[in-house]
Amino acid sequence: MAVRSAERLRAAEEVVAQLRDGLGVVAVTLPSLRVDVVTLASEASYPLVDLGRCNLDTALRLAAVLQGLRP
Repeated sequence: MAVRSAERLRAAEEVVAQLRDGLGVVAVTLPSLRVDVVTLASEASYPLVDLGRCNLDTALRLAAVLQGLRP
């Protein structure tokens, strides 16, 4: 079970890095982007990615980027 938990943590850390890099390309920074450590404390680790909080300007930039992706 510990190996599986470690693999899930690694996967969560990798996706956080990918999100940070991808958002950086479009000039969006989510300062609180991280693996949620509270979800790592349980016996069966199912880590969540915490996208965190951001200010209005960041939210507007993110919304603009997402709208640009619509078909």
